[in-house]
Amino acid sequence: MDFSEVKTELRRLAKPDDAVFLQRFFKTGPGEYGEGDRFIGIRVPILRDVARQALDLPLVKVKKFLRSRIHEERLLALLILVLRYKRKNTTESERTRLYRLYLDHTAYINNWDLVDLSAHCIVGPYLDEKPRDILYTLAKSSLLWDRRIAIIATFYFIRKNDFTDTLQLAEILRDDPHDLIHKAVGWMLREVGKRDLPAEESFLKKHYHRMPRTMLRYAIEKFPEPLRQAYLSGSALDISKTRKR
Repeated sequence: MDFSEVKTELRRLAKPDDAVFLQRFFKTGPGEYGEGDRFIGIRVPILRDVARQALDLPLVKVKKFLRSRIHEERLLALLILVLRYKRKNTTESERTRLYRLYLDHTAYINNWDLVDLSAHCIVGPYLDEKPRDILYTLAKSSLLWDRRIAIIATFYFIRKNDFTDTLQLAEILRDDPHDLIHKAVGWMLREVGKRDLPAEESFLKKHYHRMPRTMLRYAIEKFPEPLRQAYLSGSALDISKTRKR
């Protein structure tokens, strides 16, 4: 599919009723985190199919979609970048180009679904055996989406039982003012706990009393109920007793 064919296909697939729902779901109203974003009403599974058909679209055209005002077009661009990054015959120089394009356009990766479907598929693997300083720069950015990219990118490392950056970034982001960061950090801590509960609890015992409630709830969501309640009650003594039972 060429650029114009993709545009035509997206318009054909658009569903106005879904667009109305997605506008509300992704908080696009005045003062909300997705303020001004535009949806045409295409769900992710359908966009994945289009991405596979448009996989060989020239990168300059993919970039054009990534800069679009329409949410689904930006998501399509990211899905194409992810597929191209993962492709077995993609060279390291091509992966570097995709990674740099991604980081150059974080202002357009501007909703949680865009971040969550891409950061751990491009940023994480690219940094796997490289210095990860960029994650700490992103974590201290004034841009909400940069900060979410930083922590979600570490999902790639978590899946390889490498928790160091996740825990260090979680500490940096612990006092972040935005609820979307609280959810992302809590989610990544929960993923650490699925693989190494003592590692997660070591972090929690140091920080739980200062963590935002949403972050803590996400982090302990899968804990046994007595232990979860002990953390929510804010009593370190109760937590210790619960762990000994």
